[in-house]
Amino acid sequence: MYFDVASTAPLHPVARQALTAALDEGWADPARLYRSGRQARMLLDAARESVAAELGARPDEVSFTASGTQAVQLGMLGALAGNRRRGSHLVHSAVEHSSVLHVAERLELGGGEVTVAPVDRTGRVDPRAFGALLRPDTALAALQSANHEVGTLQPVAETAGLCAEAGVPLLVDAAQSAGRVDVPGGWSLLTASAHKWGGPPGVGVLAVRKGVRYSSPLPADEREGGRVPGYVNVPAIVAAAASLRAVRAEAQRENARLHALVERIRARVPQLVPEVEVVGDPVRRLPHLVTFSCLYVDGEVLLTELDRAGFAVSSGSSCTSSTLTPSHVLAAMGVLTEGNVRVSLPYGTAEADVDRFLAVLPELVAGIRAPLGLDLAQPQGSSESIPSGRVTVIDALGKRCPLPVIELAKRIGEVPLGGTVAVLADDEAARLDIPAWCGMRDQEYAGEAPAADYGGDRGSAYLVRRTT
Repeated sequence: MYFDVASTAPLHPVARQALTAALDEGWADPARLYRSGRQARMLLDAARESVAAELGARPDEVSFTASGTQAVQLGMLGALAGNRRRGSHLVHSAVEHSSVLHVAERLELGGGEVTVAPVDRTGRVDPRAFGALLRPDTALAALQSANHEVGTLQPVAETAGLCAEAGVPLLVDAAQSAGRVDVPGGWSLLTASAHKWGGPPGVGVLAVRKGVRYSSPLPADEREGGRVPGYVNVPAIVAAAASLRAVRAEAQRENARLHALVERIRARVPQLVPEVEVVGDPVRRLPHLVTFSCLYVDGEVLLTELDRAGFAVSSGSSCTSSTLTPSHVLAAMGVLTEGNVRVSLPYGTAEADVDRFLAVLPELVAGIRAPLGLDLAQPQGSSESIPSGRVTVIDALGKRCPLPVIELAKRIGEVPLGGTVAVLADDEAARLDIPAWCGMRDQEYAGEAPAADYGGDRGSAYLVRRTT
């Protein structure tokens, strides 16, 4: 079962049919005046009109790029360049896609300033707090429509209103929501990616509202309104437009069905698997996506076991991504960054498929945890606090998460109520996962200290006080 459409969706049957036809009819250069060129141009224009209508834009505001990432980067760089007289300050949320973060890094290297708007534990920004970060020299603000890791919908319309009052253009990354839910209004620049909705890979969308100051960061080119240089892939664009129309026509019926299936996963996983936290906004979310974190589980191991059982899912855990750093999304939310599973259901997912997933998951998690020797029952003890000046030191130096958390869970029962544990760790993920573990287990996180204070030669000491 393929449960990872948040990464990429299977090619929609309509897209396949349109692509095959357009390879025969739209192969010529649409900039040429001969018959085959005019035919390709008509197909391109019709595709542009169709995509614009679905996204709430004018056709001349829409340009096609080589990917959603390229659309975000060109959109941000072009808007920053177009508004350079205003200033070089950028505001974005803490949970944006890496394409936004990389542009922000480049801006700072060039002398610009970046302000990051925090999110709550569900991954949602406060529009008023976001608006308060806007300054007279803010050249651009960026806010995704929905989060790619946990599915939380962002308050785009409210934020857009505050940006408009401040005269700041707002770029909305709609890669995860386009085709599935209505595009929020108020945006100045909008980006999307066809392979997320069942179109072919290699087609991104950049829409720039009329009146928004935009200066291409690349050398001039006469194609795509001067925003995207190079030859356009007409057959792929035609297929992308056809599949967008198709999924929008199916969305109302399928969204309701998938929402119910995801709600079932959200409710049943914590009942079936001990020590699990379902993350993301439980109400204001995408209909097809759910993410949960399993304590004491290596995410890579769990995803491998699920794959063997016939389920393709993904994770925001550091060990399953292309880098060894914890997910910036999960870190910003303050939830576990290890043992994380993201399930995103494609259109057509059957209830029986979800039931099988729910049947398989508990056994797999239990099998991974079994060698650890953990007692997952809540530690028992007197309700009265027993003062203790002694600190129990757990040396987890050189161990990658979730091992420091596992060692903490094994030893916490040895500590009297009111006693303190110092976990020595040099894995950066421990800084995030130990406080998150405390929140899930009703223990008190007492802060961080140098490991040297507790006999360590490197890393940090994470202090936990036993309260239950």
